[in-house]
Amino acid sequence: MLFKILSKLLAVSFILLASAASAQNYPNHVVRIILPYPPGGSMDALGRMVFDRLSQSLGQQFVIDYRPGASGGIGTEVVARAAPDGHTLLLNTLPFVVNPSLYKKLPYDTVKDFAPVSLLATSPFVLVVHPSVPATTVAQFVALAKKQPGKLNYSSAGIGTNLHVAAELFKNLTKTDILHVPYKGGGAALIATVGGEADLSFIGVQPAFPHMQSGKLRALGITSAKRAPSLPALPTIGETVAGYEFSSWWGLLAPAATPPAVVQLLSEAIAKAVRAPEIAKRFEQDGVEAVAGTPAQFGESIKSDIARWAKVIRDNRIEPQ
Repeated sequence: MLFKILSKLLAVSFILLASAASAQNYPNHVVRIILPYPPGGSMDALGRMVFDRLSQSLGQQFVIDYRPGASGGIGTEVVARAAPDGHTLLLNTLPFVVNPSLYKKLPYDTVKDFAPVSLLATSPFVLVVHPSVPATTVAQFVALAKKQPGKLNYSSAGIGTNLHVAAELFKNLTKTDILHVPYKGGGAALIATVGGEADLSFIGVQPAFPHMQSGKLRALGITSAKRAPSLPALPTIGETVAGYEFSSWWGLLAPAATPPAVVQLLSEAIAKAVRAPEIAKRFEQDGVEAVAGTPAQFGESIKSDIARWAKVIRDNRIEPQ
């Protein structure tokens, strides 16, 4: 019995020592950040700022590798199967926690195959309509949608994306019937609404803002729980629709067996990066809030989000196309 206990203690000590040694030598070559979506989105721009900072602080290049497709599934699987040494990481967002409920079978396990490193930031969206839509408030829009069930349509970046689930949550809470029209990416969804091809969309603050200023889009509400400092006059959707709150997030993950000391080192480096004055200022300008929590906090957030969006998927009978 004593021998078994000592053996276990020695094994744990060996693992801890190996993890610490890995962290001391980390990173020893280029770190590849898999982004499972097309280039040019808000997550891309945000990630570049943070990873440029990590390159400076950790002494190795952090480069983004785009692997779009299958609602983020293709790039996500690449990281699930990668060597767990901290040199291949995953920058992901909401579809990561939506896909387990949307698809009956994924080539990876969202919880078991990844080690959460840290959240980087959260960002609300804005509900925008084309100027031809006769509504200037959320209440007017809900009344219009109820009067014309199935006639209004909204654009999204695809099944299970941030834009999609933000709109489906809205439909769920308002009991409205609005047609979903998926596009290939957030940029295409934005262009469709600006051009009047779609009646409305839920778009990130930064890409929507210039079109709101020019009058090409009309903003009705913001999805966050509180009004945004950058748009203080814009009411929250929750002020009209009880219980509505939505924020997109960006977070970094590593393969599951990555040494804990490497995960912790990365988490601490990210916390310093997102709090750097120039990055914090840029985040504020774009309506983004830096959120650099611990690996454990990010892990709990992932589990909570999986449960939350499973209900929306189930209640709205959303299926992949």
